[in-house]
Amino acid sequence: MNISNNILKECLKNVYFINGTAYAGKSTMVRMLAEKHKMIHCGENYHDELASKVAVPALQPNLSYFKTMKSWQEFINRTPDEYEEWINGTSEEASEFEIVELLRLSASGKKIIADTNISIENLHEISDYHRVAIMLSPQSMSVERFFEREDEEKRFLLRQIQAAETPEKTMANYQECLARINSKDYFGKFENSGFFVLYRESSDTDTRNEVFSALEKHFKLI
Repeated sequence: MNISNNILKECLKNVYFINGTAYAGKSTMVRMLAEKHKMIHCGENYHDELASKVAVPALQPNLSYFKTMKSWQEFINRTPDEYEEWINGTSEEASEFEIVELLRLSASGKKIIADTNISIENLHEISDYHRVAIMLSPQSMSVERFFEREDEEKRFLLRQIQAAETPEKTMANYQECLARINSKDYFGKFENSGFFVLYRESSDTDTRNEVFSALEKHFKLI
């Protein structure tokens, strides 16, 4: 079954999307907007609960990767080409789960703010300019600061890298994987998407209030 984009656009008219690169502040802005404007908060990977129940290797091989991989050492030692293909495949498969979840939440009639991986192409089809924002950060921030966050997922990956047969080589390879999916090509695609774009130039200056205000105005929430 295929649902026409004009139907989805109408049903998702109360959904606001933020996409972009890592470390641009997407999660923070989604949380802040949800809190102030009493929006339904769809944070990073909000589709996971549904996907974990439904996804199967035959239909969603990328979302099912963690069920089929041989070990975590396999995961961290994939080539940049393999990693890039997996990331893109995962985003494509996840988009279907995102849309289903958003349709379910939209029945409440409340505004929704989503930290999304839905592609630029699809967002043009199911949303419009004032309901989509792109947040971008330099590639160096995405790669060099990846393991600085104190979340358990990144701590776990770091332990796996440190346990590798050649930790330095494995770390260099993993950083190359991160650099690939945050490359100039991806940055340029977001930058030239035709949507509203905000840039995070540095992590040394706290610009949350300025960015928050810009998003409020762009989304016409004030």
